[in-house]
Amino acid sequence: MTTPPRKQFNTGFWLRLGGTIIALALLLYLFSEQGWEEILLAIKKITIWQFLLALALQLLSRLAVCARWHVLLRAAKLPVTFGQTTRLTFAGLFATNFLPTTIGGDVVRLAGAIQLRFDSAISAASLVVDRLVGMAGMAMALLLGLPAFDAVLRESGASGLTIPVIGAAGGSSRARLQASTRKMQGRLSRFFRRMLQSLKLWVSQPSSLLQALGFTWLHMLCLFASLWLLLLGMGEPVSFWLIAGMWSAVYFITLLPISINAYGLQELSLAFIFTRVAGISTSSALSLAILIRTLFMLASLPGAAFVPGIMAARSVDAGAARPEAAAAPASNPDDSGE
Repeated sequence: MTTPPRKQFNTGFWLRLGGTIIALALLLYLFSEQGWEEILLAIKKITIWQFLLALALQLLSRLAVCARWHVLLRAAKLPVTFGQTTRLTFAGLFATNFLPTTIGGDVVRLAGAIQLRFDSAISAASLVVDRLVGMAGMAMALLLGLPAFDAVLRESGASGLTIPVIGAAGGSSRARLQASTRKMQGRLSRFFRRMLQSLKLWVSQPSSLLQALGFTWLHMLCLFASLWLLLLGMGEPVSFWLIAGMWSAVYFITLLPISINAYGLQELSLAFIFTRVAGISTSSALSLAILIRTLFMLASLPGAAFVPGIMAARSVDAGAARPEAAAAPASNPDDSGE
């Protein structure tokens, strides 16, 4: 009698679940400390037309994300229409925002591409390049906030904290730190090798990469404009370019795999950075965190019409989809295909 295989303990999932619970608990503590009345009062300052315009900007940013991936797919000679790309992208966005599981938006997009009989390896590589182009755009925007970040660090004296803390650590702690560093270096090395392998197909077509980057900038402009509009409505005018730098920092923080779909992590990092760097009130920062999460979810709702069919096909053909799915990057917060 054969013994059924034991299920492997998914350490990563449970760590993310624990991180999500902690982040949400801290967020609820901030809400209670600040007072729900002040937060609701800040939200009520935003007029209905400002909210609807911010939602329209979010939808436009999502269409720009669709166009970015479509350019990369067409450059890879895949016979995809813009309608198909849009359906797959919105399905992935919906999964990212509404399905708090290990099935991320990129996995849903890949499953949809396989369902359309597109080459699975090229589709997986296009998702990696799509994510890399998005990260490149955000890295460019992050540079806009560096002067403000540096000023805050100088005022708080945070720049001098790292060395004393490390120096005070015991020998065993330093050994663990060195082991963790070597492990991280190995991961980064594998990541860059995979990145270069994925880029080979598109490096020979630099125009497609430039077009994809252009759509990334359009996506970011719409996203930053919606943040600027909401803050203006709450009576907290902040420079558009400073918003770009601050949100980019929030984006890279939410890439850390310590929370499911960045629940709580995005809100906490946004509240901390926007209050410390831009000097807005805590109630406005928390209100902005609630509103931008709401807009992300509303803008991804069209994907609800496409997810069931994709997931049904994925469960039927799980054997074919699983190997390629592992090649796709993990889904982002919002990315939401950012």
